[in-house]
Amino acid sequence: MNPAFAARLVLTKTSRSRIKRLRGMARPQYRLRVEDVRVFYDVSGSAVEVLAIVPKPEAESWLAQFGK
Repeated sequence: MNPAFAARLVLTKTSRSRIKRLRGMARPQYRLRVEDVRVFYDVSGSAVEVLAIVPKPEAESWLAQFGK
């Protein structure tokens, strides 16, 4: 593989773990990372309920306040 091409692949690699199942919590069930924003949501059957969209620096305090 061409070293320049390999370097470009490394620089443009996107994380596949943007969705995280939150363990130890009944609500929210999941967190989605989108750049510097966190989306907390629940899934029930075929419905998705978005609970909050918060900036990354506020995510921990939001979970402490509203997570169950």
